[in-house]
Amino acid sequence: MLPPLSTDILIVGGGIAGLWLNARLQRAGYSTVLVERAGLGGGQSLKSQGIIHGGTKYALHGTLTGSSEAIADMPQRWRDALAGQGDLDLRGVRVLSEAHYLWSPGSLAGNLVSFFASKAMRGRVDAVKGDDLPPALRDPHFKGKVYRLAELVLDVPSLIGRLADLAGDSLLAGERIEPLRERDALVGLRVDEREIRAQRIVLGAGAGTAALLEALGLHQPAQQLRPLHMVLAKGPALKPLYAHCLGAGPKPRITVTSHPAADGQWVWYLGGDIAEADGVARDEAAQIAAARREVEDLLPWIDQAQTRWATLRVDRAEPAQGSLVRPDNAFLADQGRLLAGWPTKLALAPDFADRVFAALERDGVRPAAPPVPAGLPRPPLARPVWEEKLP
Repeated sequence: MLPPLSTDILIVGGGIAGLWLNARLQRAGYSTVLVERAGLGGGQSLKSQGIIHGGTKYALHGTLTGSSEAIADMPQRWRDALAGQGDLDLRGVRVLSEAHYLWSPGSLAGNLVSFFASKAMRGRVDAVKGDDLPPALRDPHFKGKVYRLAELVLDVPSLIGRLADLAGDSLLAGERIEPLRERDALVGLRVDEREIRAQRIVLGAGAGTAALLEALGLHQPAQQLRPLHMVLAKGPALKPLYAHCLGAGPKPRITVTSHPAADGQWVWYLGGDIAEADGVARDEAAQIAAARREVEDLLPWIDQAQTRWATLRVDRAEPAQGSLVRPDNAFLADQGRLLAGWPTKLALAPDFADRVFAALERDGVRPAAPPVPAGLPRPPLARPVWEEKLP
């Protein structure tokens, strides 16, 4: 039996939401332990595109939605943290792009002009052209319209590394996680052979939260998995592009982010409508063929001859909604000492932490336990998905 631990807050899940919450709690004086079964960020975090959304893509029909309003403050909160002046000190995290873009092919340019003339979007965007265009769109054959969105794109591996540094000695690698009870009351968790008591337990393990709740004998809050079939492309002809391409419907036709690979080439990571319903139904070969056609149609000047392709299936873990609708906000539910929830998007990690702090304030939970001792077995950083899929 390993030595027991006592802490103020015990967190399960080493993705961005759990790591952000852990760092904020420590900054507020709480003792914490964060348990991760595999690699830090290896669930949904490293499968995200790194966009700190401000809600624009959720208003593509010209009016603000619950999603676009709920997330509107997130870019500034992240910018403050990146400058060392916000909730956390994230100086040193690599910013891949200071802006995300929205572009339309020539045939839909009028739609984009009408969209940005709407009252909903005034003051949020700027038109760009010429040398201000993203590198991949600086071609004489490009005839579309492009607008700059005030939405950062972050290098997720560097963000996870910084949050792991802020965690200090609080990270714990653990394989088996079981409830620790006294007189039928949950007082902590048993992680492998170690008992950990805590004032509050936070489950923020993404898709793993449902199994953890079941292990605790609970079935609420209910979880939904919203499937995506993302596409990765890597090749010498690819130049940096961070943009949503406007389609005929309310969702981006494709969403492109670009990520630096270890060999110096750029990897395009493609989401948006192509990764959703029809994309989920396709097998890998059909999904790659569809993505190649999209790139050829939208960006025909890009030489795909040496481009390599792969796909990645992602299950976005969220609180259950009717018809797999995307939730507007981060979500948190509490049952006594247990708090369980999902941030629902990378950008909403600060909102998830806000909800935990509100629950602690409501219940009068104050820092009381000493910091955990040094020397706990530490989980590794997970590898970026593009290095796994396209080494």
